[in-house]
Amino acid sequence: MPLAAAPERLDEPVCPPPRRSATARIPLAEGVLGATLALRRAGVQRVNLRWRLVGASAAPVHAVLGGISATRHVAAVEEGEPEGWWQAQVGPGRSLDLAHCRVLGFDWVGRDGSLDAPIGSADQADALAVLLDHLGIARLASIVGASYGAMVGLAFAERHPHLVERLVAISGADRADPYASAWRALQRRVLELGRDRPEAVALARQFAMLSYRTPEEFAQRFDAEPTWDGDRLRCAAEDYLDAAGSRFAAVFSPIALRRLSESIDQHRVDPSRIHTPTTVIAVEQDRLVPLEDLRRLSRQLAGPTRFEVIRSIYGHDAFLKEPEQIGRLLTFALNPQVHA
Repeated sequence: MPLAAAPERLDEPVCPPPRRSATARIPLAEGVLGATLALRRAGVQRVNLRWRLVGASAAPVHAVLGGISATRHVAAVEEGEPEGWWQAQVGPGRSLDLAHCRVLGFDWVGRDGSLDAPIGSADQADALAVLLDHLGIARLASIVGASYGAMVGLAFAERHPHLVERLVAISGADRADPYASAWRALQRRVLELGRDRPEAVALARQFAMLSYRTPEEFAQRFDAEPTWDGDRLRCAAEDYLDAAGSRFAAVFSPIALRRLSESIDQHRVDPSRIHTPTTVIAVEQDRLVPLEDLRRLSRQLAGPTRFEVIRSIYGHDAFLKEPEQIGRLLTFALNPQVHA
């Protein structure tokens, strides 16, 4: 089956010309590519690929992919912009220095909630390949993927090895762990029982937060006596969970949450078919992507592989909450010749 039909431009109001940064110091371009993609389970679908490319002109391009809630906005480069989801790793003197490289981000297919159909990690990988062709990028210097982004990076390296030089996979394996899939199945059931209302999305996110973090963190932060709110008892962590759920429900579609959650659980790649040089980074306390799953992955990959382990009370969220540890390993992974 072909990768996809040829990309199709949409009407001008939907597909404006790429916007460019007003500052000459850090070039920026972004836009929306309308394309028809042949999805593995949903057939041919019309999608919008929203992308953003920042960094030195003509410099090597690194695709940076995060969890299901991540967007194309990896890092702010203009005055007044909100910080990107991985600002800690992008900037002067950081692992991804925009004076020497470019960072490409794109919104996941289905991230906007407009596609209520099965979406696989392989579909996301194919979407990235279509985007690279549209942008005239012959080969990525790397894919740096964390969580779901690592799964998509592995799928990309399996399906499009000629398009990427190296891969960094942080807290993402070749398949979903059964325990983690059970967590996500319950979250999807919450959406179903709550009929996709914002309260259901918020509660599903609260369950997710418990799986992302660790009992050790909660013991440190929320070891306080419960309090009474009228005739209802509230534990010390509930304010934190309520706030996290409300923020997420305000910006995330229940359709997107369901379909991207499913995408994690149906993810499968064959490590023996991946020859791209890969750095696998595991978090010892991660309950969603266990250490042993990533150790096994690193042993089964067919190409040169480096396996790294960090410790963090933040568990699966360590890639967001441990900038120093992750930054050190990421710098090494992207510049192996410097540290040889």
